[in-house]
Amino acid sequence: MRIGLYVADQSGVPAQLAQARAAAEHGLASAFFNQVLASDPLTVAALAGEAAPGIELGTAIAHTYPRHPISLAGQALTVAAATGNRFTLGVGPSHKQFIEGVYGLSYDRPAHHTREYLTALRAELSGAGHVRVPGAQPPPVLLSALGPVMLRIAGELADGTVTVWATPATIAGHIRPHIDAVAKDPRVVASVMLSVTVRPDAVRDEVAGVLGFASDLASYRTLLDRQGQSNVVETVVAGDEDTVAAAVRAYADAGATDVLISPVGDDDEKARTLKLAGELARSL
Repeated sequence: MRIGLYVADQSGVPAQLAQARAAAEHGLASAFFNQVLASDPLTVAALAGEAAPGIELGTAIAHTYPRHPISLAGQALTVAAATGNRFTLGVGPSHKQFIEGVYGLSYDRPAHHTREYLTALRAELSGAGHVRVPGAQPPPVLLSALGPVMLRIAGELADGTVTVWATPATIAGHIRPHIDAVAKDPRVVASVMLSVTVRPDAVRDEVAGVLGFASDLASYRTLLDRQGQSNVVETVVAGDEDTVAAAVRAYADAGATDVLISPVGDDDEKARTLKLAGELARSL
């Protein structure tokens, strides 16, 4: 299993590039950037090509609805060329509250949209469409998928899935069986919030204050109900080094091909978590 960094910091591009550089310095395999209403993740990934040499750079995830597949393919191939073809494109339809409430677009039939979008996107990335970028190889594509229908689409039309808030038990008993039914050797990339800390309850309270709202987003609510949980904060792993290391190993045992660690807590706790991730990357 590979261990990478999920760069959640949105305080500015320099901070994101510094985190990607730290991931490379600690021996992690990758750094992935998210799309929120802040920095564009593909642009940051392109800039990280120089800041973090030698590691995989990716998005987890870029939203599909507001980007035409031809436009996204051109941008993704440009990032691939700029990073020496170390780029992986993670995409997903996001959530109704964002697509309709922020972008003003219809979120009608998201699974149908995703299937059509990936079909067009893969054609463009492969050179069978309109886009040509010299020096670029088609980047691998990951799809954010948690439910059976989306996992089937991920297995059929992408190179794997990237998950959030999923426990090891969910990876083993739900994610892997559904995607393995239609794909051979798919990547299963699990993003996980971790904290090496002596104040686990306080760290979870801090996360709840920032991200607790995500528990009410439909796809996450379904996932949490499946896991017998009420809030996304219950998926945060916080404790001493042994506790956090055991959780990472549990994801490996469950069938995750990659774990993207998202360090949480104060600066010291994040640094300790990243240090432990580097140690685990060398041992797993």
